[in-house]
Amino acid sequence: MDSQVIQAVKQRLNIADVVRRYVALRSVSGRWVGLCPFHQEKTPSFSVNESEGFYYCFGCQASGDVLDFYMKVNGLEFRDAVEQLATETGVEIKAYKHDPQADERQKVKKACLDMHTLAQEYFRRNLGLAGGDAARAYLRKRGSSQEIIQLFGLGQSPDDWHGLANHLKSKGYTPEQGAVAGLLSKNEKGNIYDRFRGRLIFPIQNLSGQVIAFGGRIITEGEPKYLNSSDTPIYKKGEHLYGLYQARQAMTRSKRAILTEGYMDVLTLHQFGYADSCGVLGTALTQEQVKRLSGFCSRIDLIFDGDGAGRKAALRSAEMILHQGIACRVVLMPDGEDVDSLLQAKGRDGLEECFDIASDGLAYSLNTVRTQFAPREVVAWAQGFLSHLSDPALRSYYLPRLADGLGLSEGDLRRYGGQGKAGERQGAGQMSGQALGQASGQYSSQASGQAGNKAAQGAILPVGRDDQNDKAFLTFPVLYPEYVAHLQKKGFGELLLTDWANAFWRKFVEAGGHDVLSRLDDAEKVFYAKTRTTAHRLEGEELAREWEHICSCIGEVLVRKERERLKEAIRMAEKNGDNDSLIAHMASLKALNAPKREE
Repeated sequence: MDSQVIQAVKQRLNIADVVRRYVALRSVSGRWVGLCPFHQEKTPSFSVNESEGFYYCFGCQASGDVLDFYMKVNGLEFRDAVEQLATETGVEIKAYKHDPQADERQKVKKACLDMHTLAQEYFRRNLGLAGGDAARAYLRKRGSSQEIIQLFGLGQSPDDWHGLANHLKSKGYTPEQGAVAGLLSKNEKGNIYDRFRGRLIFPIQNLSGQVIAFGGRIITEGEPKYLNSSDTPIYKKGEHLYGLYQARQAMTRSKRAILTEGYMDVLTLHQFGYADSCGVLGTALTQEQVKRLSGFCSRIDLIFDGDGAGRKAALRSAEMILHQGIACRVVLMPDGEDVDSLLQAKGRDGLEECFDIASDGLAYSLNTVRTQFAPREVVAWAQGFLSHLSDPALRSYYLPRLADGLGLSEGDLRRYGGQGKAGERQGAGQMSGQALGQASGQYSSQASGQAGNKAAQGAILPVGRDDQNDKAFLTFPVLYPEYVAHLQKKGFGELLLTDWANAFWRKFVEAGGHDVLSRLDDAEKVFYAKTRTTAHRLEGEELAREWEHICSCIGEVLVRKERERLKEAIRMAEKNGDNDSLIAHMASLKALNAPKREE
């Protein structure tokens, strides 16, 4: 997306005002603090820097700018977040860089959304007509109130092969457009007809409340019992959750999401006061759905049938949630019951009894694996669990718990378990959960000198030494971005030893030290935000001495590298018998070393 659009959106937003929609903030020492919306806590550790436009959580290290916050708290992709905020702030996306392909995709999306709005109106109207008698009778039988029917916008599709197609045609849309939108189906012969026929209709909404898909339950005889929209330009299966639009505010307040499987289960949960409930959409739970929920809550309560299939699904879902570092509970229904039938028969008291005896997600997973898996499968499961963690720092949390719960050796599990994703991230130069950001005054000429000497010699540095030195040096430009141009001219990048530090510095230089957050990845944002929030800023003579020290360190490294270059040039001149080059390089090396001898 065009950077002009992003900047225009950010300039029109106050991050504190956006955060207040989801978090109660209070002023403390010139900054705003509140309970973090991204993890469960009792003491506020979430800090908002209103003047600089970023947030940082001391507890879970969530950090970023206003777009990052809006995207994460609403479970949106970056482009969707920008588009929503652009609409809110009145930024015209088309007013910027012209992209014909993007314009065409946007045109198709708009047509799909408009057709879904028309389809929603068509289905809702049909539910109230004579043809909707069977659907209304079914809803009465299930105990659905009129308020819930209205809240979720339920409808009914007549048993007509071309009813919706004709309605869309009357509004100016072709059958081919209806097929692209997923509202109509096209067979091998090219015939186009209504996808949903003779069904109770459940609209599926995005977080802006727009209808993007439908689910349909057969009312009379027929198969399949449930039919869902296929993937379209505005809907991807496995990314959305049924009822999340209605539940999102309640989730933000309760910090919990109740997740179930069926459409009717969600309706009944809401009707009985569980407004923080939503459901998966005809597929197994996906990572995308978990990430979307994590923007609203810190715990997910999984409701599954108590049969074998339900228990297996509970294990898979619990694993996926735990991989993201989110707490969860597994709530199993009594034999022969689902959440809808339980609530209709026993009310809230019946469901609360199930909540009271619900298992913690990790405990449930470990007990299931320990009691139902063969020894070889137990070890494989533990290794797989560790390898799929979303954050390498979670390994230290889960390792002892897995070892203790499964009767495994923590040492063996640490050595052989789950090196996949964590190892890949660290090998790619990603930062771990170590202490991020060193205080500005912690530069040590001895430490930097040792690091530079070892780097020049090609020695392997102790684990973490190069990383920590780079963090210490980078603290200066993060705290004093007005020095970035001067540091670049002096060769500051020569001080940096790790890939991540060099990548971070390049982004800083490209941004000129200002508004750099939008260029950073998640780990870099953590380092930046924590440094800006916690590191001590120097002034006056102290700052001048720090600047002189940085310049001295850069000079030492440049001299050291030039010395090594001249030594290599001398070696090659001797090897090639080039006396003129040999004499010239030796003279240059002598001149370079002369100040040291005088000292």
